[in-house]
Amino acid sequence: MAMDANEIQKLIEEALPDAKVTIEDLRGDGDHYAAHVTSEAFRGKNRVQQHQIVYKALQGRMGGVLHALALQTSVPE
Repeated sequence: MAMDANEIQKLIEEALPDAKVTIEDLRGDGDHYAAHVTSEAFRGKNRVQQHQIVYKALQGRMGGVLHALALQTSVPE
């Protein structure tokens, strides 16, 4: 079962209200996405910690309903 890009965005924005989130369906199959997330919550955290914050926001869907997510994170300039 595929996951909708809007649902991914909604989950991230609920967990990180200040986040700017862009989601791209890489193959058009609802299974392979790229996401760029910018949030102040990432400041002072290393890349692994930033990604863990996003995975937590996805509430266990990563690797299950959400098959693949190419993730880029950053802090606001």
